[in-house]
Amino acid sequence: MKVRFSLVTFFAASLLLVSANFANAQNAGSAVPVAKGNNLRCAGYIQNSPVNTRYEIVGGEQEQEQNVYAEGDYVYLNFGANGGAVENARYTVTRPRGHVRSVFSRKGDLGIYVQEVASLRVVRVKSETSVALIDYSCDNVLLGDLLVPEQQRFAPQARQFQPLDRFRDANGRASGRIVLARGGQETVARDQIVYIDLGAEDGVKAGDYLTIWRPLGKPKVAQRVPEQEIARAEDMGFESDAFRGGKFSNQAPRKKGENATGAIASTKDVKRRRPQMPRKIVGEVVVLNVKERTATVIITQSAQEIHTGDYVELQ
Repeated sequence: MKVRFSLVTFFAASLLLVSANFANAQNAGSAVPVAKGNNLRCAGYIQNSPVNTRYEIVGGEQEQEQNVYAEGDYVYLNFGANGGAVENARYTVTRPRGHVRSVFSRKGDLGIYVQEVASLRVVRVKSETSVALIDYSCDNVLLGDLLVPEQQRFAPQARQFQPLDRFRDANGRASGRIVLARGGQETVARDQIVYIDLGAEDGVKAGDYLTIWRPLGKPKVAQRVPEQEIARAEDMGFESDAFRGGKFSNQAPRKKGENATGAIASTKDVKRRRPQMPRKIVGEVVVLNVKERTATVIITQSAQEIHTGDYVELQ
């Protein structure tokens, strides 16, 4: 007996096969890194050890016409064959920005914030200098930027998707704060890089997930908005002389007491006497790399805007 397949049947079967393979990959989570591109190669870090200033960019092929350099430009390095330079050696271009101290951290000096801006490859070695090609840039490269030997980086693999638990209880594990965001931002969201004051000394490692939270009822953006009800609380002078619709202010707070004869129950009063409340869960991060006292993390989920100063807790 001969079996014939129509073109429609063939495409339908192919689509089912592709869908099944995609579903398996999603469930396995093995093919989905948590970071790539700039977020992986230019995440930056806060290091507690001194910066090595031996290798430096000191010139550029087109320096008579430009002061900044980017992908595709040739730059000159301050070391050559006499300094151990070899062709095809790769370096990460770094820019130390200074020491990080945050009002949000109890650790004091967290170390030196090092910005990563590009990668380059040595293409010609002379006795005292070398020529290098910038083949990947995340920001402008400047004369004076430093070089460190490039290390191959692997982003942690994303775990199987789990909806953000908006009411997760504290678990007593290591807890810290977001002390800095890449680019100096103060409000960040998903897929952006931030730095936390938890590091190797706190048992943090690459691939760890942390919950971002803040205490309930602590304003950040609207700090100058008074915490009071919109409607007036008076219960006289609202009814008309003709229709007597009622003496009470519309949507005003309730009166205290069983007989509703006390003062109004204001928002401030209620907050003062309520029991322990849940934390406000605002997001989730994954650790990309870890230094002595800090870690570089990427935001993978957010329920709303996230701020420097928000708390993080190991899951």
